Amino acid sequence: MNGKVFATGFFVFAAIFGGYLYYSQVYAYYEEVTGVTEIMVQDRSIAVGSYEGIDATSSGLKLRGCFTVDLADFEGLAVSDKATPLSAPSWFDCFDIAAIHEDIKAGQVVAYRAAENEKDGIDRFVAVYPDGRAYQWRQLNVLYQE
Repeated sequence: MNGKVFATGFFVFAAIFGGYLYYSQVYAYYEEVTGVTEIMVQDRSIAVGSYEGIDATSSGLKLRGCFTVDLADFEGLAVSDKATPLSAPSWFDCFDIAAIHEDIKAGQVVAYRAAENEKDGIDRFVAVYPDGRAYQWRQLNVLYQE
């Protein structure tokens, strides 16, 4: 009988711990970001509209943003071929990593390194569609440094 009590207790503990671990990874540390009206891309301040974003203080890599821009604001900025979007939590619907990644590879989106070493070893990228939709994220720069 003691083995059953222990096994049941252990299973309950594991289920609670697993649920907490899942919650902490997917929800707990993210903060919604709204009200952003401009972002810096290289040396230029770019006006943005309809900004939806998430970020966290626990990691510099958790920034994701979806917004609209005027394409003319990006004229003359250096394009990047190092942009590789990172996944966002499934509940953050506007950031579709698979679509953004494929569109970058297919040349349907123009990507810019918005900030180099924005956080130690982390760059921020912005991808802009021809219709003005844009997305931003941070990624490690040590993966592509020469």
